[in-house]
Amino acid sequence: MTLWKNNFLAPFLTYRLCFYVSMSRTEYKHGSNTQMDYNYIHTFPMGQNYGRKPIRTFLDFRHSNLPETLDLKFAPWLLLPNLRSISKVKVVSFLMGLTLMFLIMASYILTWDRKGLLLTPSPVELRPVFVPTCTAAAHVSSENTLIDIKLLVNVIRSKLEYTPRKVPDEKDVTETDSHLFSVIPRHFLPGIKSPCWYEEFSDELGTDPYRENLFTLRSKSFKTLCDRLRANFLQHLHQRDGKLFRLRCLPFFYIIGQPKCGTTDLFHRLLLHPEMKFNTMKEPHWWTRKRFGYIRFKDGFQESFPVKDYLDLFDLAAQKIQEVISGNSSGDHRAPQFITGEASASTMWDNQAWSYLDREREEAEPPFLAQDFIHTVQPGAKIIIMLRDPVERLYSDYLYFKTANKSAEVFHQKVIDSVQLFRTCLSERSLRSCVYNTSLSNSMPVRLNLGLYIIFLLDWLTVFQREQILVLRLEDYAANLKGTIKKVFDFLSVSPLSEQAESALSKRPMSNTRRAADRNLGPMLPVTRDFLREFHQPFNQKLASVLDNKAFLWSTT
Repeated sequence: MTLWKNNFLAPFLTYRLCFYVSMSRTEYKHGSNTQMDYNYIHTFPMGQNYGRKPIRTFLDFRHSNLPETLDLKFAPWLLLPNLRSISKVKVVSFLMGLTLMFLIMASYILTWDRKGLLLTPSPVELRPVFVPTCTAAAHVSSENTLIDIKLLVNVIRSKLEYTPRKVPDEKDVTETDSHLFSVIPRHFLPGIKSPCWYEEFSDELGTDPYRENLFTLRSKSFKTLCDRLRANFLQHLHQRDGKLFRLRCLPFFYIIGQPKCGTTDLFHRLLLHPEMKFNTMKEPHWWTRKRFGYIRFKDGFQESFPVKDYLDLFDLAAQKIQEVISGNSSGDHRAPQFITGEASASTMWDNQAWSYLDREREEAEPPFLAQDFIHTVQPGAKIIIMLRDPVERLYSDYLYFKTANKSAEVFHQKVIDSVQLFRTCLSERSLRSCVYNTSLSNSMPVRLNLGLYIIFLLDWLTVFQREQILVLRLEDYAANLKGTIKKVFDFLSVSPLSEQAESALSKRPMSNTRRAADRNLGPMLPVTRDFLREFHQPFNQKLASVLDNKAFLWSTT
């Protein structure tokens, strides 16, 4: 009896759970599979840790000290005289374990009624998808994910049919920045392709016109260009009625987005056309950030970049146009064909500045969009948009802008988190409101909203005509570079390239390609791609319908 009590109470005191066991010593020593069967690890989908960390239950039979061929059967009456030997700590631990199990069961029972959980997040925050934690998870079936995402897709489809936004009155737009509209005239010089005008130069002749330009402090290449422009500045002034004037120009066209869609490569290839004279700064981000005093929103307000600093960016084109105008003084009124442009990839989508200027608007739709201002000062502007499969865009964006702890598995988790946040927003707000919501955008681990192209495009179409907007696909650009570039040239009405220039343009290496370290991480997990493809499907279908081009479905990417 003593031997029996000692051998029984040891496992009982260690694991705090009564069980029914029959095991031989031979099985314990030689059966590796049998031994592993006695170590049970159960995982519970506990909110944020679902699919990540195992939770150990009370069943663990690793330390039994049983004599050989001993059969043990549970005898409750034998425990009573031995309860005194059980420490209070272990009794309390046992009771707490039972209480925890009861609460977990109760919380899941409440889940069925969708009224909330006791120990887990609300149903809105629960991850209803499988979260892979290793490379092998790439082969995991996404059946449950697809079932859940289809419910979200139905919600998106119902919210995609909405009334277009009300375009603000021009008077309201101009009143928000009276200085901007006092500097830029309502009409431009006739006979010149670019939107240019003369501005009186009232500074002393020896004064450096670029001395206070804030862009020179942040761009060495533009500072170098200013040094060059400064040397010939006085020669390019226009004299009339005893006064001096400098030619000012706005971009003839804007490449407005999207990030990681090939805008950098397109920008640098267009530089090779002899009729296009750019500034050396591809992305000034003036319309969306710097004119409001923000460079990176996370750094807070810094200093507003005045409109004159922005116009300085296009002085290279202005000087070239002025040279042609001065050379035509003999009576030849041939229109100068030089044009310029800029390629800030934030222009299409980024209107967060309003929420920083007025914190009460942080979760509201912006009162004005960047295109309202561009259209007001330049209603004839040409707009170029470069897009790519939004699924691949998101992964490329993640690899490019994240600097540490990157992997396909981490990306998957960030995607799930972002979609859940988006779904939560949709349960309370309109689709358009969620896309522009600054709080939501800042909360998302990946920039999911940037791939919802149709929402942004529809807003641009409220102020610009369809024929003023050229929408390209990166996939077509990569597969047929010459054909796509020709389409851009035709859209901008520039002359065809010579064979030599066309050859140089085609042979130019690709810009801003994926870094070697990021390429080594490999593609995203198949389950992630399937999940994202389902999510983006209704947006892509609407986009293809508006553009009347099934290629924007990206169904065969």
